[in-house]
Amino acid sequence: MNTEIAEKGVILIVDDTPTNLNVLLDLLETAEFKVVIAEDGERAIALAEYAPPDLILLDVLMPGIDGFETCRRLKTNSATQEIPVIFLTAVSDNVDKVKGLNLGAVDYITKPLNHEEVLARVNTHFRLQTLAKRLTEQNERLEKEIRQRQQVEAEREQAFRALQRSEARFRRLIESNVIGIIFSKMDGSITDANDAFLRIIGYDRADMEAGAINWQAMTPPEYAHLHQAALAELSTTGAFTAFEKEYVCKDGHRIPVLIGGALLDESQAIVAFILDLTQHKQAEDKIREQAALLNITTDAILVRDLDNKIQYWNKGAEHVYGWKAEEAIDQNANQLLYRPDSLKQLEIAQSSLIESGTWQGELYQINKQGKETIVASRWTLMRDAQGQPKSVLTVNTDITEKKQLESQFLRMQRLESLGTLAGGIAHDLNNILTPVLSTAQLLQLKFPDAGEQSQHLLKIVETNTRRGAALVKQVLQFARGVEGKRAIVDVKHLIHEVKQIAEKTFPKSIELLTNVEPGLWLVSGDATHLHQVLMNLFVNARDAMPHGGTLTISAENLFVDEYYARMNLDASVGSYIGITVKDTGIGMPAEIMDRIFEPFFTTKEIGKGTGLGLSTVRGIVKSHDGFINVFSRVGQGTEFKVFLPAVEATVSPQVEPPNLFDGNQQWILVVDDEIEILETTKVSLEAYNYHVLTANDGIEAISLYARYKHRIAVALVDMMMPSMDGITTIQTLQKINPQLKAIVISGFVPNDKLRGVGEIKNFIAKPYTIQQLLQTIQTVLEQPF
Repeated sequence: MNTEIAEKGVILIVDDTPTNLNVLLDLLETAEFKVVIAEDGERAIALAEYAPPDLILLDVLMPGIDGFETCRRLKTNSATQEIPVIFLTAVSDNVDKVKGLNLGAVDYITKPLNHEEVLARVNTHFRLQTLAKRLTEQNERLEKEIRQRQQVEAEREQAFRALQRSEARFRRLIESNVIGIIFSKMDGSITDANDAFLRIIGYDRADMEAGAINWQAMTPPEYAHLHQAALAELSTTGAFTAFEKEYVCKDGHRIPVLIGGALLDESQAIVAFILDLTQHKQAEDKIREQAALLNITTDAILVRDLDNKIQYWNKGAEHVYGWKAEEAIDQNANQLLYRPDSLKQLEIAQSSLIESGTWQGELYQINKQGKETIVASRWTLMRDAQGQPKSVLTVNTDITEKKQLESQFLRMQRLESLGTLAGGIAHDLNNILTPVLSTAQLLQLKFPDAGEQSQHLLKIVETNTRRGAALVKQVLQFARGVEGKRAIVDVKHLIHEVKQIAEKTFPKSIELLTNVEPGLWLVSGDATHLHQVLMNLFVNARDAMPHGGTLTISAENLFVDEYYARMNLDASVGSYIGITVKDTGIGMPAEIMDRIFEPFFTTKEIGKGTGLGLSTVRGIVKSHDGFINVFSRVGQGTEFKVFLPAVEATVSPQVEPPNLFDGNQQWILVVDDEIEILETTKVSLEAYNYHVLTANDGIEAISLYARYKHRIAVALVDMMMPSMDGITTIQTLQKINPQLKAIVISGFVPNDKLRGVGEIKNFIAKPYTIQQLLQTIQTVLEQPF
């Protein structure tokens, strides 16, 4: 068995008999050939066109088109006509052999196959094919020159002159070639070379004539083993297979070359052909650079064949999906990247790809961990040289974070719109409830001797008005987050209080667990409001576990970095405490979870929930400059995580409010567009020894103040009035008297508007009690100018 071939090639075996295929496959692969197989002529032609082999072993008798027809088609196809074909046949009929040779076959191998014969013939034709590819043109010219020499030698006696003419023609032939050509001896000394070779290595003809050029000396030591193999092959076969190496040029730099050659005659003279591979290597480097760029990009780039098998997978794809290239290659893209129930989204993409060759849009995929990933995907149909579809190039950009932010933004816009609507409703309701509450209190004061039933009815009116006011307050907290009295709050105490309440009131089937980090930071806020947040979350968790479960509340110190802040529109970089309320209840689907913070939205039965609990929670958390996240899955429970900004401070003791006193005939200007509020407020203040002037709008208030400015001690101004609003009214009054003491009254007013009026001493939210009104007026009167 001949094993001296330096470089094995690719052989295509075409036979419809599996036994023959297996025998030849084992034989040739053992001889280190690369083998491709086909079971019929049509498949063989397709394989040869797609990736031309170096040699084809073709069975004559096959179903469909036989070996002769297959050979004829291969030889009439420009892409395959140069591939050597050896027929395999069990028939020794010379007529068939002649027919095969006439069709372009190079040889016959008769069955049953002799292994040594097969390898010998294959090796022989590989050597012939290699030389034919590299030296066909040069050999034809050399053969012509040799024939000319033989003719001249036969015709003339003066061999020297004939040789000169032959060498002159040969020199022109060599010098006109862009490939370097050298004549040398076995020891490496170069006896002649064309200008192309001299240009490649940087030497001139004088160097060559002086014997300064030796191909062995110009070759780096690491290629010595290739030289020895080439010389051995040359001695055995008369030619050596082309191989790549480097030459050290005259200036010391190296160049890559491809060299092949053969013996000229028995004198051991060698002719070699040298191709400069510099541009070829530069092109390869460029391809590698482009491949590196594909790996640098953060986009996922993949190529899949028409059977949906992944053929290419860049580093960006590894980052987006988590699978390494070796894990993804040859996998079915649909099975790897999509859940079975999401494949329907690909139908439009496939149709567009077939019609126009491109498609782009959004796709919902999964990564290695099974998490959903949203990508902006671009598909391009790739075609072969014949214009036939061969693969699909896909570029996917991960937009999961972008879509999450868009969802948050849309949800916030929707809640903002609802908040604006709720604020307007709250304003009107407070204007309605204020005179009702004041009247109910006044009637109880004016008629202390009224019957027990009358007093009871008045108390019912007052109580229910207060309940209505509390409901409106919840709406306000959702709308803008009404600010309460701020102080330094230790949240761990609130958690302990809420847990105690839950232990006493919740079913025994619910297990309560707490996990508060030691050294939990403090927050600045309203303890009552924060207590309400925790209670609302606890009650929701209880309701989500009708058959029992585990309710866990935990608190920890956290630092929100830039990346997390980008993922949450309400978050800022800084220190927070994170309060987590987690249950093991029924959970929520995505469509429900998207609406839970909307006011009046509830999944509870009628009469068991107002739909304001979570909207109030969000309003309170937002008013504390915090934010809240929700995680839930049906059947696996729900987790609310509240983030509150941490502060560096100590807890201050609470200050008790001062006692209330009657007025001392001070003049109070009350400005409101609601007649009922003006009347009840006037009566209430006069009952407590104040003198009251009322104005139905800002213009009337300015007129009254201009007349009584030296008597009016305090102005109570409603913020939302027609013609002239409260801010403009107060600012105008302050221009008349900069020392005016003003109190803002409103059913609903954004906090940022209050900050624009510097001289406002206090604010009263409608509906208010008489005690609240008297307390605020007393506080303002006691304040210095």
